[in-house]
Amino acid sequence: MKIFDAATTAAALPFDRLVPALRDMFARGCEVPARHVHEVAVPGGEPFTSLIMPAWVPGRYYGIKTINIAPGNARRGLPGLHAVYTLFDGVTGVPLAVMDGDAITHRRTAAASALAAAWLAREDARHLLVVGAGQVARLLPHAYRAVRGIERVSVWARDLDKAEALAAQWRSEGLPASAASGLQVACSEADIVACATLATEPVVRGAWLKPGTHLDLIGSFMPAMREADDECFMGASLYLDTEEGLKKSGELLGPMARGVFGPADVKGTLATLSRGEARGRNAPEERTVFKSVGNALEDLAAGILVHEAGAAAAN
Repeated sequence: MKIFDAATTAAALPFDRLVPALRDMFARGCEVPARHVHEVAVPGGEPFTSLIMPAWVPGRYYGIKTINIAPGNARRGLPGLHAVYTLFDGVTGVPLAVMDGDAITHRRTAAASALAAAWLAREDARHLLVVGAGQVARLLPHAYRAVRGIERVSVWARDLDKAEALAAQWRSEGLPASAASGLQVACSEADIVACATLATEPVVRGAWLKPGTHLDLIGSFMPAMREADDECFMGASLYLDTEEGLKKSGELLGPMARGVFGPADVKGTLATLSRGEARGRNAPEERTVFKSVGNALEDLAAGILVHEAGAAAAN
């Protein structure tokens, strides 16, 4: 059984390989049962939540991601989320590899956004605005550059110092990046607006978006979370990573409850786009919205890529 630390896991997942790997997995599909959620008691302390996310390609690979979420870790000076990915042989059940689950989660999340943009962002989209400055946000320009000719990157965060620091990091990596002090102006100028925050109230407003904008909403993966107001969805074409988002994301549950749109208004998912059953963008002036909540299929595609890259290197 091989062990891949964070750096090795990330190195095996360049976006020019990960984005096509996700497309291929969404096109052919795999088995993805419901995730398990457990509360783990801590005597004398705050419990933590453990999520177990399995997926498998029959006869090939079986993978499980375990994510532990411990809000109390902030007081300990530790990150609140830790994940491990374990990959097994799909016939014998023999363990093949253990990988850094955080690196897999961050990179497959950014890659899913880029995959959607391959169909939904304008071909001539050049200006990317990233809203947020966390681990996923810092990967988004690199992911989007795998599918679009991004020439300008802006970043906005509630803490301007964090936005400035992230822009400086991107410049050191060869990206033409700058921090935006005003979100409304930044949204009105961007061709693609990608949000990766933990917001519980709308950050981006539809009135700020110009015709033809592609809006990518990553952060709202629980009912209490939201990044965009109702107007972002009005008159826009809505796509999802999977239909699971209709049950989990406050981004979608709230507007649906208010009658802004219904499940039948969803134009497609990454599976229907990958199989050619959904078309994607129809016109340059069309506004598009992509909402993701994450799926074990994406973890499995990434885990297979890491394992097979390691096997190829060993040979």
